[in-house]
Amino acid sequence: MAIKIVFGLSLLAAASQLIFGYPATGVSYGDHELRAQRPIVKAEPERPKGDGEVTADAVFSGIGTFAHLPFAQCWANGTADFDIAFIGAPFDTGTSYRPGARFGPAGIRDGSRRLNLYGGYNVPMDVNPFSDWAKIVDCGDIAVTPYDNKFAIDQIQFGHQELLHRKPATATSKFPRLITLGGDHTITLPLLRSIHSAYGPISVIHFDSHLDTWKPKVFGGAKSDQAAVNHGTYFWHASQEGLIKKGSSIHAGIRTTLSGPSDYENDGNAGFDIVEARDIDTIGTAGIIERIREVVGENPVYLSIDIDVLDPAFAPATGTPETGGWSTRELRRIIRGLEGIKLVGADIVEVATPYDTNAQVTAIAAADIMFEVMSLMVKKPLDDLE
Repeated sequence: MAIKIVFGLSLLAAASQLIFGYPATGVSYGDHELRAQRPIVKAEPERPKGDGEVTADAVFSGIGTFAHLPFAQCWANGTADFDIAFIGAPFDTGTSYRPGARFGPAGIRDGSRRLNLYGGYNVPMDVNPFSDWAKIVDCGDIAVTPYDNKFAIDQIQFGHQELLHRKPATATSKFPRLITLGGDHTITLPLLRSIHSAYGPISVIHFDSHLDTWKPKVFGGAKSDQAAVNHGTYFWHASQEGLIKKGSSIHAGIRTTLSGPSDYENDGNAGFDIVEARDIDTIGTAGIIERIREVVGENPVYLSIDIDVLDPAFAPATGTPETGGWSTRELRRIIRGLEGIKLVGADIVEVATPYDTNAQVTAIAAADIMFEVMSLMVKKPLDDLE
């Protein structure tokens, strides 16, 4: 009889939960009495703008801006405003091996066409950077001469600087943010000169397989004043000029050969810490993220990404490929792990499009990486930056 009563009560409890969504009051299961519970009412989540709207509509057509962002004639129109802008710096006459990065801006833009194929919502970061608070545009390329490196470097600096000192469209921060598509890595020197005009010495996160802090007499032999400025020496010059905040800057993904141990000593003098590519085998992506965040702290940060931080299996189209690099998935995870840092600007460089596969493997990887960077910027406005 007792068994029948317990069984009957169990059926009553199950029916109550099925009908009302919560257990009946005072139901006992053996020696355990389940307290009465109120039904759990799930709050309707706030849906991002664009959720449920039309996607996958002819993204292969139209003008080839980055991810189909609006095109703005930023240099010709002094009143053009934005919070984040993509610009190109098609320069590659500072490279030591394979040229072709002058075609990088166009290649990356082409590889970005399908970024908003499904609406642009970044699932891991829970943000749609295309439809959030920020006004984001593509300004096209800085006019860069291929005939005179010194003049070209000045063009890049002042082209960037002109836009950097615009008033942001909607943000309450003092300066907008620029994402530069290179170009070989020499372009980071004029970009840092521009950044210095707004922020002073800046902490740098540098993803690369190479140090790029070599002394000119070591890298290339400094055969002339202009030859001394190239894609392997630009950070040495930046350090000498006081552009880098020493002790709070870091390389990540390093795996190059060296002239010898003195290259590491020189790198330390330039102000950088190092995470080697092989460190991912022991500390994983979480350990690399922790190390980077530990070094840069709460400082304003400039992010420079050489596509050769990736293994050539994932990014073959680059000027100086090095095997043993990270995968695209690993790099994207590490970048997402930097959410919340005070990112004031960024570049991606050394995408030498002529060496890419017919499937655009490198261009697509570069575009996806900058999608993550754009998401970082949207997730962290710089309103609290002094």
